[in-house]
Amino acid sequence: MNRRKFSLLLGAAAAAWPRRAYAQQGAQQAAQQQQAAPGNPAPRLDWLARHKEPILEPGLPIIDPHHHLWQRPGWRYLLEDLLADTGSGHNIVATVYMEASSMYRDRGPEEMRPVGEVEFANGVAAMCGSGVFGKTRVASGIVGHADLMLGSRVEPVLTALMRAGGDRFRGIRHGVSWEAEATTLRPNPLTHAGMLADKKFREGVAVVGRLNLSYDVSLYHTQIGEVADLASALPNTRIVLNHVGGVLGLGSYRSKQDEVFSRWSSSIKVLAARPNVYVKLGGLGQSYTALRFDGDAEPPSSEKVAARFRPYIETCIGGFGAARCMFESNFPVDKISYSYHVFWNACKLMAKGASSSEKADLFAGTAARCYLLQGIV
Repeated sequence: MNRRKFSLLLGAAAAAWPRRAYAQQGAQQAAQQQQAAPGNPAPRLDWLARHKEPILEPGLPIIDPHHHLWQRPGWRYLLEDLLADTGSGHNIVATVYMEASSMYRDRGPEEMRPVGEVEFANGVAAMCGSGVFGKTRVASGIVGHADLMLGSRVEPVLTALMRAGGDRFRGIRHGVSWEAEATTLRPNPLTHAGMLADKKFREGVAVVGRLNLSYDVSLYHTQIGEVADLASALPNTRIVLNHVGGVLGLGSYRSKQDEVFSRWSSSIKVLAARPNVYVKLGGLGQSYTALRFDGDAEPPSSEKVAARFRPYIETCIGGFGAARCMFESNFPVDKISYSYHVFWNACKLMAKGASSSEKADLFAGTAARCYLLQGIV
C-alpha cells in the first residue's frame, strides 16, 4: 500500500470512528454535552463559500491556540474538517485543542468522564504527529475540563487527565459564563453567579497552578473584574482569558454597545496589570456577541472583519502587550461569521503596524510560551 492510499484509509478511519462512537452514546450524555456548550449554531458552509480572497503573508508561522473537535446532533467538526480549514492557505504549524464537553466517557465516576475527551484529543494529536496528515501538528497542546468546584479533591482528576494527555496536556478550562439577563437568553445550568470567588473553586484553580498547568477561563465581560481578583489571589497560576473577555451582545446589551465597550475596556486595563494573565484575541464572531456577521446577506471580507474587531484587539494589545496576547480562531464556533482563511487574513491586517517580534508573539510565540510548546517555532 502506498503512502497516499494509507493516508486516505487512515483519514477515513479517523472520520468514521468518532461518528460510530458518538452514535453509541446514550441520550443522557448527548444531552449533558449539549447543555455544557449552549447556544452554538452550526455555520452555513454554502454562505461562507461565496467569498474567497488571496492569503496574506502565507509564510508567517501560526499556532492556533484555541479550537475544538466534536460530533454533535446535526453538526460534525472532526479532524478532516479542521484540516480543510487549516489547509486553506495560512501556515498553521500547530494547534492547541480546547475542551468542548466532547467525547466524554459514558460510564464511571462523573468527575472522571471528561478524561475521555483528552484521550480522544491525544489520539488525534498522535495521528497528526506522524506527518501523514500534513504539516499541522494538531493538538500539540491539549486543554481539558475538570470540575474545579471539587476544590482540592480535583487533584485525582487532574492526575488522570495528565496521564491521558501525556506530554501534550497543558491545562484546564472550566467556563463560568453567567449574567442575570443572559441566563434566560442563553441558559447554562452548569454555571452560577460568583463562581470565581467561591472558596472551593479557588482551591481547584490553586491545584491547577501547583501542577504547572494553566487555567483557561471563558466568561462574559461583566465578570472580568472577578478574573482580576482571582489572578491577584493566585499570582503563580497562568490564567488565560478566552475571547477577549466575552463581549456580551444579547438582549438589552445589543443596543448599548458603546456602553459595553467602555465597561469592557476599563476592565481589560485593570486585568492587564496582573502579569500572570494572558488574553486570546478572537471569539468575537460567535453567537452571544453583537459583532457577529452571520446575519449579513454576504459573508464578510477580511477588511470588514478587521474594521469591526480592531478596537477590541488594539485595546488588548495596548494593555497586555504582544507578549501576553495571542490570536485564536475559536473554530468551529466562530465559523458562523467567517471562514478560516478570512479570519487569519483579518488578524494579519490588524497586526500590520506591529514590529516583527510583536507579530511573531501574536501569531505563535505567546501561545508557545503560555502552553509550554517546545520546538515548534
